[in-house]
Amino acid sequence: MITITAPNWVPDFAKGLVRDLRARWALEEAGLEYQVNLVTIEERQTPAYRERQPFSQVPAYQDDDLKLFETGAIVLHVGRKSATLLPTDPAGQARATAWVFAALNSIEPFIMGLVNLDLFSPDEPWAKQARPQSEAMVKKRLSDLAEHLNGRDWLEDRFTAGDLMMATVLRIPRHTDLVTSDRTLAPYLARCEERPAFKKALADQMASFKA
Repeated sequence: MITITAPNWVPDFAKGLVRDLRARWALEEAGLEYQVNLVTIEERQTPAYRERQPFSQVPAYQDDDLKLFETGAIVLHVGRKSATLLPTDPAGQARATAWVFAALNSIEPFIMGLVNLDLFSPDEPWAKQARPQSEAMVKKRLSDLAEHLNGRDWLEDRFTAGDLMMATVLRIPRHTDLVTSDRTLAPYLARCEERPAFKKALADQMASFKA
């Protein structure tokens, strides 16, 4: 059976955002059975775990002899098993894959830069000085994304792995209104979060912290 790892604990601000959510959501969309192995911070530092995930992060994915890390790779691997996530035609697959990379390379690094300033160094003088430029870069990338989405329900002609990945990135700056105040991005994110597979994945992740 497919197994993914997830943290047994995270601080409150990270709950609902941990990246195992991406793998859970993809597996739910694909209708594939899987189990979750909750791991401690200490377990993630062991040689056995680092053999599966060289950076001691979550999730790690295993299906028989196949071991994967990095959520982009995991989601695309799962997507190849499901037409829900990746179209069957080569061009459609390529476009969906491009949006997965766009979420991870063109949007997420700028959002994470802002989040790191706001949540981990808010009182540092250098962080206060850097924040306006960081926020401006996030707004520019979000504006570019909104321009593409204007008049569309999804990034392409239907929901794909690209939307799954993009939605998980757009959820990250929830301590701001950068997404929720945008008349294009807010309803787009809401459409993604209304999907039953997302609701199931999120509920399961949150339940693991209660356990």
